[in-house]
Amino acid sequence: MKKIMIWAAVALLALFGSKVSAVETVLGSGDVVKISVYGSPDLTTETRVSDAGEVTFPLLGAVKLGGLTTKAAESKIAAQLEAGGFVRKAQVNLLVSLLQSQQISVLGQVNRPGRYPVEGKRSVMDMLALAGGVNTEGSDSISLIRKRNNVVTKENIDVIAMIRGGNFEKDYDLAPNDVIFVERAPRFYIYGEVQRPGSFRLERGMTVMQALSVGGGLTARGTERGIRVKRRNDDGQLQIIETKQDDLLHADDVVFVKESLF
Repeated sequence: MKKIMIWAAVALLALFGSKVSAVETVLGSGDVVKISVYGSPDLTTETRVSDAGEVTFPLLGAVKLGGLTTKAAESKIAAQLEAGGFVRKAQVNLLVSLLQSQQISVLGQVNRPGRYPVEGKRSVMDMLALAGGVNTEGSDSISLIRKRNNVVTKENIDVIAMIRGGNFEKDYDLAPNDVIFVERAPRFYIYGEVQRPGSFRLERGMTVMQALSVGGGLTARGTERGIRVKRRNDDGQLQIIETKQDDLLHADDVVFVKESLF
């Protein structure tokens, strides 16, 4: 329930952000735009930005709009119409019908994975919210993969800690072709004399006793004495550890509950 409330808050943040930044959309190749001029309906045009960043517009021919914001593109077309003596005091309106040049990938354990257009300024939290938030199988941490100046970097961001702490330093502004990847949450395994043996999500700070609870508790033949955990060390070697009830579990631990001798 707490995580559902957290992602609801994230969605509200994304909604607010989209209202204040939509005018900052930058045009690029592949984008489809609809251009109209007030008082001149015959000039209304829907066209695609070419690989060269140009559109073909009536009376003007090729106009380079790639790299301009929608507002700057409107001003450029208006200026050229006036300079050519075609329209006096031209009022140009440009709408993006399809934004393909600037997209961000949100992949992995989210409710709606896919590629999303960058409509203005978007942050990590904005894009996670647009993707429906992390699903029940997702980890609390995400990976952000970015390419800047031909250098690819990968950074892990603890989303839940960021929200709980109110520290959004790592809620980075994103750029086209950035990738957000949400991995599957860590798991632990429990078997032996428990009611529900199987694989379960490993929550933060989960203890052996809490793992027993998740497994439905002991069977009539189970005992809390001598519970063992099978764990691989840094070299990949399997270790068998005698544990106490308040010991913390690690990712991929296997908890074994013995049968009572009496």
